[in-house]
Amino acid sequence: MGDMANNSVAYGGVKNSLREANHDGDFGITLAELRALMELRSTDALRKIQESYGDVYGICSKLKTSPNEGLSGNPADLERREAVFGKNFIPPKKPKTFLQLVWEALQDVTLIILEIAAIVSLGLSFYQPPEGDNALCGEVSVGEEEGEGETGWIEGAAILLSVVCVVLVTAFNDWSKEKQFRGLQSRIEQEQKFTVIRGGQVIQIPVADITVGDIAQVKYGDLLPADGILIQGNDLKIDESSLTGESDHVKKSLDKDPLLLSGTHVMEGSGRMVVTAVGVNSQTGIIFTLLGAGGEEEEKKDEKKKEKKTKAQDGAAMEMQPLKSEEGGDGDEKDKKKANLPKKEKSVLQGKLTKLAVQIGKAGLLMSAITVIILVLYFVIDTFWVQKRPWLAECTPIYIQYFVKFFIIGVTVLVVAVPEGLPLAVTISLAYSVKKMMKDNNLVRHLDACETMGNATAICSDKTGTLTMNRMTVVQAYINEKHYKKVPEPEAIPPNILSYLVTGISVNCAYTSKILPPEKEGGLPRHVGNKTECALLGLLLDLKRDYQDVRNEIPEEALYKVYTFNSVRKSMSTVLKNSDGSYRIFSKGASEIILKKCFKILSANGEAKVFRPRDRDDIVKTVIEPMASEGLRTICLAFRDFPAGEPEPEWDNENDIVTGLTCIAVVGIEDPVRPEVPDAIKKCQRAGITVRMVTGDNINTARAIATKCGILHPGEDFLCLEGKDFNRRIRNEKGEIEQERIDKIWPKLRVLARSSPTDKHTLVKGIIDSTVSEQRQVVAVTGDGTNDGPALKKADVGFAMGIAGTDVAKEASDIILTDDNFTSIVKAVMWGRNVYDSISKFLQFQLTVNVVAVIVAFTGACITQDSPLKAVQMLWVNLIMDTLASLALATEPPTESLLLRKPYGRNKPLISRTMMKNILGHAFYQLVVVFTLLFAGEKFFDIDSGRNAPLHAPPSEHYTIVFNTFVLMQLFNEINARKIHGERNVFEGIFNNAIFCTIVLGTFVVQIIIVQFGGKPFSCSELSIEQWLWSIFLGMGTLLWGQLISTIPTSRLKFLKEAGHGTQKEEIPEEELAEDVEEIDHAERELRRGQILWFRGLNRIQTQIRVVNAFRSSLYEGLEKPESRSSIHNFMTHPEFRIEDSEPHIPLIDDTDAEDDAPTKRNSSPPPSPNKNNNAVDSGIHLTIEMNKSATSSSPGSPLHSLETSL
Repeated sequence: MGDMANNSVAYGGVKNSLREANHDGDFGITLAELRALMELRSTDALRKIQESYGDVYGICSKLKTSPNEGLSGNPADLERREAVFGKNFIPPKKPKTFLQLVWEALQDVTLIILEIAAIVSLGLSFYQPPEGDNALCGEVSVGEEEGEGETGWIEGAAILLSVVCVVLVTAFNDWSKEKQFRGLQSRIEQEQKFTVIRGGQVIQIPVADITVGDIAQVKYGDLLPADGILIQGNDLKIDESSLTGESDHVKKSLDKDPLLLSGTHVMEGSGRMVVTAVGVNSQTGIIFTLLGAGGEEEEKKDEKKKEKKTKAQDGAAMEMQPLKSEEGGDGDEKDKKKANLPKKEKSVLQGKLTKLAVQIGKAGLLMSAITVIILVLYFVIDTFWVQKRPWLAECTPIYIQYFVKFFIIGVTVLVVAVPEGLPLAVTISLAYSVKKMMKDNNLVRHLDACETMGNATAICSDKTGTLTMNRMTVVQAYINEKHYKKVPEPEAIPPNILSYLVTGISVNCAYTSKILPPEKEGGLPRHVGNKTECALLGLLLDLKRDYQDVRNEIPEEALYKVYTFNSVRKSMSTVLKNSDGSYRIFSKGASEIILKKCFKILSANGEAKVFRPRDRDDIVKTVIEPMASEGLRTICLAFRDFPAGEPEPEWDNENDIVTGLTCIAVVGIEDPVRPEVPDAIKKCQRAGITVRMVTGDNINTARAIATKCGILHPGEDFLCLEGKDFNRRIRNEKGEIEQERIDKIWPKLRVLARSSPTDKHTLVKGIIDSTVSEQRQVVAVTGDGTNDGPALKKADVGFAMGIAGTDVAKEASDIILTDDNFTSIVKAVMWGRNVYDSISKFLQFQLTVNVVAVIVAFTGACITQDSPLKAVQMLWVNLIMDTLASLALATEPPTESLLLRKPYGRNKPLISRTMMKNILGHAFYQLVVVFTLLFAGEKFFDIDSGRNAPLHAPPSEHYTIVFNTFVLMQLFNEINARKIHGERNVFEGIFNNAIFCTIVLGTFVVQIIIVQFGGKPFSCSELSIEQWLWSIFLGMGTLLWGQLISTIPTSRLKFLKEAGHGTQKEEIPEEELAEDVEEIDHAERELRRGQILWFRGLNRIQTQIRVVNAFRSSLYEGLEKPESRSSIHNFMTHPEFRIEDSEPHIPLIDDTDAEDDAPTKRNSSPPPSPNKNNNAVDSGIHLTIEMNKSATSSSPGSPLHSLETSL
């Protein structure tokens, strides 16, 4: 009955389509019905489809789409579908408005103190004391001229104005940073395309254009962009952990579980699906709207998460509460304990800077407090003790004005001492680098990756596509018992062998791999799909045969069974059913693997003859090894027939099927080394970075290519291992991996061949965890396949290939190489080192100013009861040395010379001995000049002394000269700061940096304006030309003095301490080192009380972006790779884990509690490890060790587990 009712709607819909009134009437199925269908799981969904629609084809006809031809692609039809079913777009969270950012910038503690001081000062300046006997109040208002009272407000107003400036600059920075990120994000999204069939043509369209009713082709490595129902699939396995938390791969088939959900990853196989829900109606979209809605109301969100616990992703739930303490609860005590610890080791620089900034801030606070106390005591003692004056009521306002003045001076000292510019410099430097790196083909996804890259000590690179051109061609072949050194003429091959070859290659390559005509005249033909398969298809074209004819004859639907390629099998096989009921299977794969399964070989006359192990060894020696030693990848092609009379084979038992094969041919595929790679590798080695090659190819090929690239040098002592060998060497008798064993191998290992993704991950983890070398190794990894996910995630910096990379790899990476080229990695190293140096330059400059300004303000205030540098002047100095200097010094372009030094390593202090020498040396010069001017300047210039001026006295020339000289010394010292390694020529390359020149000149011009026309607000009076020339002369003295300082050898100055060390490993408790959890800095808690709210900008935006991206990326947050969702340790001890887990395990979504009673497959899988089922470790939260113990029993879907994750 239901069927009929629905059909009548469908037919009614055709009539209605003219009347827009009835939207849903256009299709035989409504949005709500589709949504309800997609909420079901596996068997329920199957039952519902069969009851309501018959089968998938029934749904296709209701959606008015053809399962084979797809949609017509007619724009009107597409628009109508978008109107009814929505667009495939999940609106991102609204960015913060400029005003919100301004409000955040105002939360800065120092600024708040300044605002209060300014307002109090303003208030008091308008208060006129009663005309009493002034003498009674002590020598307070001497020199108080008429009209001076009216200008008293200027100081307060000027402070307020400068506060406004600082706030606007901060807010603008944050705003532009966020804008940049969103631009980057949308660029990444626009570049993401997906393959669909429209009008019978297979085309790639942007993900946002996919609409309900599209027929999409899904294949290994895809991130599904929309929900759909499977129409046809080969061996399709999906990782749904991003939606369900289940790490077992779910097998999808028409008769068991045909629903494919957006945001999940295709781990194996291929297939076609009809899209049934897009955008906010898809499963991830639904969760996403829930998250988006609960943006502000944390509590409501928590409840929602608990209702939705199995669906909402652990990671995303976590991302939304970045400021909660790590364990969840309010853990204040824990916070306090951890406050001094930098969060996980991720960004070295942030850790060192945070620590340094906190130390400087504390020192500044101390100094300013002492200044205020001394001033107040001095005044009180002098007035009431020495002059013995009574406290009179009418004098109170005047006294209060004094106290306010002291308070302002104290705040000034604090303002100068605290380096707000630090975080700003980091942000500017990183943002600038990221922008420039885009030009160098590096798309940076996580800001700190760029700086970590500068510390890299090891790069583990893929071979194919990174070191080589990934343009495969067959150059040698072994066919009919002859070894051809170049592709033979078709006439030379017996016709029956040729027909096997043609059919075998055409059918047993993914139908998504094809060779298209060149885009430009005279260009090379375009290879689409798997490059190795394209090489084989190219071989057919060289043999004057067309694979497309065979494919038209045998369409993909006609393939009886396909065993798709994966990293475990290292082969691919396709079964064809012949008309007489017999079957034929074609197989291709790594030659040593397939040859072991061959029992026959096609001989010179085209007949199959027996192929013994002895013959096999001959072929290996005479054909495969010579090919491999020339750097060729060898692929073996074979087939097998199952006669018609026999009972049908057990297709699921792959090992019995793919055996007893007949070898057709062995081909050698060349992938030429990229011409620029050897040079890039040489640069890396000179820069102290070891390049290792990790590849799935056989060891001879790998060795040949490594030698061509310059990874191996003849005569050096190095290791080339195969995956099997590597595993044997690093495991103990029980088969567990031991760090000591890895430590014996990795320092000499240069090539790891025939490696599985697990091996790659093991190697990376082993190098990172190693304690052999005195520096902790910083490892960069390149990867393109889905299987590289765990290694990319584990590495300090993961590079994914922009062209060849799968979506999964891109999601796990930190930087995407848009041109897939190894040389771009070298550029990234250069930029990374440049960021580090820029920050050091800025620090060298900033700290010199800090030291001088604080000492001057402090001693000046204590000796003359008045800071020689007024509050407003200090704010201007602060502006120069913080905001402007950070702009000028942080945007220095990198030079090749950066690649001539070894990496700094994690424990190298930010401020080296040389820098310390420069800082103290220049501070000494500046203090001598300032104090000389302060205490003897009036005699030298023959002007009135500015010391001991009464309250509200007009600005004196004396103090103006002090201020002017001080600023000019900073300006010239900024040029000195450009070099931090003790170079002599500080002007080198100065004109390459336009920003620097502009800022220095600009500051100079503004300084002239301030001094000549600043007047009362800036406490300046005009200076004569002579006084100006003296100021400039004293300023330029810093350049000469700099030369003098660089003559002193640093090695002599043993007493100089370095500062700004990274946190040593021992200081970080174990749980702090849990896997990569991106969360707000711990030192933050301390900072929030102190000063640097800016640090949050960076982290907060990263978090926001990550949340916005959360579902589209299926949140690869803590993912150590789905298989290894169990603890890593376990994954290691039991590498074959993944193959056994392949039988379908259907996640119980609706019925979570059932999981507790019926232990899942995972619980019973062999190795007993306490952390077996605790996903939380990887899913982006670290639980303390105690918690892990209690969670031992909780399986990944149980309430306990969900509770932990929602914490």
